[in-house]
Amino acid sequence: MRRQKRLQIGEERPSLNPKQPPGGSERKRPRSGAPGGGGDMSASSFNSVLLGISNMLKEENLEQLKFLVRDHIGKQKLERIKTGHQLFEILTERGQLGKDKANYLCQLLRQVQRDDLSEKLSNWEVQQEDPKYGLSDTERDKLDIATEVIRDNLGRNWRKLGRKLRLGETKLDSIATRQPTDLEETAMELLKEWRKIRGPEVQTKELIAALRDCQLNLTADKIQEKLEQKGLSSSD
Repeated sequence: MRRQKRLQIGEERPSLNPKQPPGGSERKRPRSGAPGGGGDMSASSFNSVLLGISNMLKEENLEQLKFLVRDHIGKQKLERIKTGHQLFEILTERGQLGKDKANYLCQLLRQVQRDDLSEKLSNWEVQQEDPKYGLSDTERDKLDIATEVIRDNLGRNWRKLGRKLRLGETKLDSIATRQPTDLEETAMELLKEWRKIRGPEVQTKELIAALRDCQLNLTADKIQEKLEQKGLSSSD
């Protein structure tokens, strides 16, 4: 067996990595999607959304969030958390939060009565999943209003609405698996999938028509009433 050539003093060891210069160490890339780390544009955009949510959290909201995750995060770590983005970083490290995994945080935000922040995160997800997503501000406002009403009123009729919106049974089963008990979150998942499929062609009037086809006229009426209160038309 051949003996390895001994290195002279000051001589650099050859690199086993052809892309790595001799004597230099390859810089480790930060994990994509981790708050505060580098990565692609979508990860940077996601971190920006998380920071915005953190800045909008009230102190009582943060304490409530910490209480909800107390069974997953150690007491000492929880005591050191002073801001929302510190909590988000821990959730990311635990694999419970990422640019492709925001649903858990959306649920937590809803549980502490910050539906506005949950919607902010959900809307980011929808837009990222379809880069060509190009709704007008008016249509987006109308969809947000319709989504809120449907979430609060749809209940166990979500499958019926899903079929009217032309989502396949496989997709509906997947939604049921992801959200087996929380009907509000099930409704949100349903509408998120529908918006992904429709992309820039999505329209609020389609939702209202589908609700009426399902004989869910009360929910449809509530959407139209809220739109009129905001000076928005449901027929455009």
